[in-house]
Amino acid sequence: MTGKQRNRISRRTMLKGLGSVTIGLPLLEEMVGGTAVAAAVPKTPTRAFNVFFGLGIPAPLQNEGFKDVLEPLKPLSKKLLIMRNVDQVRCDESGINAHFDGASGAFTAEPPDGTAKSGGPSIDQVIRRTHYPKGMPAGMVPTLVAGTFFRRSRISRYVHSYNADGTVAGTMQEKPRDLFERVFGSVEIAQGNKSEKELRRERLKRSVLDSTVEQYKFYTGKASPLSAASRARVADHLDRIREYEQRAFRLALNEKRPNQPPKSHLLHGQKADPGGQGIDITLEELTTEWRLMADLYALAVQTDRVRFGALTFLAAGERIRLTGDYKYNGRLIWKFDDAKQLKASGDKGCSHEWWHKFSEKKKNEQLRAHAHMKMNEVAYFLKKLDDDDSREVNGKTILENSLITISTESGDGRHSNVKRELSGVFHAITSAGGRFKTGKIMDVSQEGIDVYNTMLTAMGASERLGPQHREATAVDGIRA
Repeated sequence: MTGKQRNRISRRTMLKGLGSVTIGLPLLEEMVGGTAVAAAVPKTPTRAFNVFFGLGIPAPLQNEGFKDVLEPLKPLSKKLLIMRNVDQVRCDESGINAHFDGASGAFTAEPPDGTAKSGGPSIDQVIRRTHYPKGMPAGMVPTLVAGTFFRRSRISRYVHSYNADGTVAGTMQEKPRDLFERVFGSVEIAQGNKSEKELRRERLKRSVLDSTVEQYKFYTGKASPLSAASRARVADHLDRIREYEQRAFRLALNEKRPNQPPKSHLLHGQKADPGGQGIDITLEELTTEWRLMADLYALAVQTDRVRFGALTFLAAGERIRLTGDYKYNGRLIWKFDDAKQLKASGDKGCSHEWWHKFSEKKKNEQLRAHAHMKMNEVAYFLKKLDDDDSREVNGKTILENSLITISTESGDGRHSNVKRELSGVFHAITSAGGRFKTGKIMDVSQEGIDVYNTMLTAMGASERLGPQHREATAVDGIRA
């Protein structure tokens, strides 16, 4: 850098507050070497995330490209490799629900090991162990698992990140406030003789940012080693964290003493899955909470608080009775009213039934609308990692530099035939820093285990998924 040499700071610089509060700074010019430093572009961190959506996309609809249900992914098409004809049939376990089997195979290519474990590790965890064998850097969440879902029977319906022994790699965060505190910590309040109500009320008056205020003043003040532009970006960054915190805890922006926020507006725990009969929910209720979860998860990645994990939008075999007008780019796609349109109640009135009714000879309008909506919500999260706040030192975005694998539990659409249901399962991946082809829709025609192991090889992993004696087939067509 010509003229005054600006102090260089680490990409991992954090604001550390009381207790577990740790907040990463955004990418600043001081984190990138100038001409006085080595000309090589700093290396971006290795990241891998699994994004799951429930019920799947029947293979015949995948063959339509971006014309219908995949339309919301079209704006990101140059940064995705859409893979068709990926089979997970080896994950079938006779006598167990096919939705469960398919969900267990997503990102592991293995059948489940009972109802509480997967049959092996997931893609993200193999890559994590490869690149960080001694553990993640201090101050990071080792693995972040989160999502919006309701169907709860059998864990792999909704958890999609697993250790080598098949146990879950991270506690599922299904409430925005819990996700926020998992990532950024929580304010420590001295209990004393205060009642639980008083403690909750005091927590609401304070922000996790309160404990980093002195560091904030330093980095944004006159003594800061940062340029004016970087100081402004730090201020904007922390304002965004506070905004998300207020949304997560439903704090009023201008009130000194906000009311106690209600619990998450959606049903959780066993109330969300009452006997498997499904719940009534509006599209607005569903997407409002999901998008806050997606915002918080993306922020965690942008602040380098997490590099591995999984995010779920609706569980495998999800049962909801959805209502509300669904619009995309100002165009009315469908008026959801599952129970009324199915002329049924309970589980038979849930959107799940549209998948059971799928037929290539029918229009499948309701299924198409639900699948289109799911792709729109998946795209919402992906776009968060592809904006200016996600620009990295190599000029590319986090979306481009990371391995993000998108999948689901069923493919062909014939729910009455397990083997067929686990064939043609939708998959999409990002380039992982140029390791994989993007901008294509590819008919892979291979088993998921071979696709996954090819991905792991490209990511530098020597560990392989599945039986060691199984003859492997490299799917080199997906590699750049």
